[in-house]
Amino acid sequence: MKEKLVSPLKIHRKPNSTKNGDLEMDDSTDRLTTLETTVSGLTSIVGELVEQLLLTNLVKAFTSAIQRGRSRRKGVMEVDKDDGFVEIDSDSSDAESDKERSIIVSMDRKQHIAIFTTASLPWMTGTAVNPLFRAAYLTKDGECKVTLVIPWLSLKDQELVYPNKITFISPLEHEIYVRRWLEERTGFICGFNICFYPGKFSLDKRSILAVGDITEIIPDEEADIAVLEEPEHLTWYHHGRRWKTKFRLVIGVVHTNYLEYVKREKNGQVQAFFLKYINGWVTHIYCHKVIRLSAATQDLQGSIICNIHGVNPKFLEIGKKQQEKQQKGEQAFSKSIYFIGKMVWSKGYKELLQLLSVNQSQLIGLHVDLYGNGEDSSEVQETASKLQLEVSVHPGRDHSDSIFHEYKVFLNPSTSDVVCTTTAEALAMGKIVICADHASNEFFKQFTNCYTYKDVDGFVKLIHKALVEDPVPLTDGERHQLSWEAATQRFLKAAEIQQHTITTEKTLENPRKGFMALSFRLPNLGKKMEDASAFVHYAASGMETARRAFGAIPSSLTPDEDQCKELGLPISAQKQEAHPGKIVIPL
Repeated sequence: MKEKLVSPLKIHRKPNSTKNGDLEMDDSTDRLTTLETTVSGLTSIVGELVEQLLLTNLVKAFTSAIQRGRSRRKGVMEVDKDDGFVEIDSDSSDAESDKERSIIVSMDRKQHIAIFTTASLPWMTGTAVNPLFRAAYLTKDGECKVTLVIPWLSLKDQELVYPNKITFISPLEHEIYVRRWLEERTGFICGFNICFYPGKFSLDKRSILAVGDITEIIPDEEADIAVLEEPEHLTWYHHGRRWKTKFRLVIGVVHTNYLEYVKREKNGQVQAFFLKYINGWVTHIYCHKVIRLSAATQDLQGSIICNIHGVNPKFLEIGKKQQEKQQKGEQAFSKSIYFIGKMVWSKGYKELLQLLSVNQSQLIGLHVDLYGNGEDSSEVQETASKLQLEVSVHPGRDHSDSIFHEYKVFLNPSTSDVVCTTTAEALAMGKIVICADHASNEFFKQFTNCYTYKDVDGFVKLIHKALVEDPVPLTDGERHQLSWEAATQRFLKAAEIQQHTITTEKTLENPRKGFMALSFRLPNLGKKMEDASAFVHYAASGMETARRAFGAIPSSLTPDEDQCKELGLPISAQKQEAHPGKIVIPL
């Protein structure tokens, strides 16, 4: 029995496996392959004929479909005049039993990209800021339609998460804040939509977790492409429609090295072992493509590595002004070394203070300023005060604040980041950056002002070198590589999104019984295993006991009454209980 439980995980990772115990057929592999090829050819030919019929006599096809629906089953026709979208859909029970599917035609409609993320401003974290800029620059040329989907928190959770006592009484007020912040930094009006999903803040995970089925935020007729910023985070406890069924293409963007964080906790190695397989499981069943920002993230099946982030344009402007001062012979950098980041030990403070401590005798006279807020602030300040070096601890500020403009060196020894945003910002401002020779910094090695060290001795040498040298002015090419324009192009290439207008799209399938019945009966073992795996996750995520066992927030299967009211969700439809003994499969 134990072997049977393990084997599906092995099979679904090997779609080309030749094991076919479930087929109950004694034909040879060659004959089966020939049969599949023949059916595929017939399907292609008939598909082309159906497409020609639709394009040449669309009205006749609709009439015929409706007449058949009246005589054989209940039918529904939906027409969206604005998008030129027409759909004829049959009753789901009949369609499933007859292996039939709807005919969809979409003419001259902009491709829709829905970006789901796990945080929002004013929380200044990477998953709040970077997806926001991604949405802005994807819509800048007007070639596609974009919706940014961000979490809405209750007032109680807002007070826990958002800094400086900033809170919002409505999603509209929150949206206005987000748009104003963004447009002040980009300099252009952003044409994307903003939608909210209900979320709750997990104190132990220090993260926002989605509540309910957030795929419902996007209407089916606009479900073209979904971008899941932190796909593992968004799908750990997802219970609802399967992402790969709802959307034509689902792209996961991995931001966080969760395994590294978990290892630092109690029983961290054990937790990391299980989390590694859970992350691989959920991203496989819910994403078509996975983009990892750097090799510092977990290696996921079929993933690619590409830094698809840019920097706030404001930092590039600051860098240009500093460069102009250098060209005029003025002193552009009057201050020495600083570090900025959330003041928790795991964000580089531990590594930084250790490096300074063991090298105090070689760094006499060095002054370092630390800027940040966080739960470990008092401990960081206490540890810094014990050093013989002059290390000053200051409250956190926006990195674009004028107080940072004249610092010459940004020191960042963190190895827990995936691609450090503040490192990119410092380079954009024309500073020298000293960082570890680590996978998270691979993208930055192409820049002249990036100094990487391999060991303690290298760290000391680079400190001395940076103090006596001036930063080299950024080239136009380096400046472009840091921009969101370049990052957007890298994203489109990595995600293989090339066509921005959908002219004709078809989900075939002739309503006649038996048309492709044979091809439907020929099993794709990889697909079957994936479907079975997705069902297991759906079943487990629908049981409150299982959800709590794996760390979900209690009673987070559906939004509470206050969230429904704040977001305008129907309370009666949302307020459902998890039934351990009854599983309903979403279509």
